[in-house]
Amino acid sequence: HSTVTRVRIGLQALEVGIPEGYPEYVLHQMVTVTKGGEEVKISKRAGSYVTLRDLVDDVGADAVRYFFLMRKVESHLVFDVDLATRQSEENPVYYVQYAHTRLAGIFRTAGLEPAAVSVDGVDLTVLRETEEQELIKRLGEFPGVVAKAAEVLEPHRIVAYLEEVSALVNGWYHRHRVLGAPPEVERARLVLARAAPVGAATVPALLRVSASERARCR
Repeated sequence: HSTVTRVRIGLQALEVGIPEGYPEYVLHQMVTVTKGGEEVKISKRAGSYVTLRDLVDDVGADAVRYFFLMRKVESHLVFDVDLATRQSEENPVYYVQYAHTRLAGIFRTAGLEPAAVSVDGVDLTVLRETEEQELIKRLGEFPGVVAKAAEVLEPHRIVAYLEEVSALVNGWYHRHRVLGAPPEVERARLVLARAAPVGAATVPALLRVSASERARCR
């Protein structure tokens, strides 16, 4: 905290037109690292600590970035190394990537590029299932979620949105056939599948987390 004050005062002393309060900082709460079910002990006096590079080497850059972004900065973060490397839906990074994988798989099976799917001439009113309606509504809220997160400097809002959309995608995928549905329904669902990666691909791009067509995590 004191470093922030000193840097700002130093910049003001330069008298080069830098606005007061620049730069704006977001200070993160303390982070506890756990591994094998136990807390990794850190001691400044003994020179024992965990660097960000250590975490990246253990779990990969995607998981590190995601785990840091999924909590409010005012909240204490427990970074569970075992969870971050787990290939299961318990791992939020894997869960989100898996939602994108499922949608990519639809187009791969159909032999279609998502960009080739157009809404022109498609009757979207046939998307009447509850899961479809909920997914469409949530996707429509995407611009507002991003704008608010940027305004209040709270990227965890985007992470929460991403997880909600991924849950809706997974639920929709489980309950409703896309390929092989009646032709007008199939066309409409392909449009929805193309739109849904707004949650499963575009959002990770904002967070700098990859959205692979095949779920992976390390």
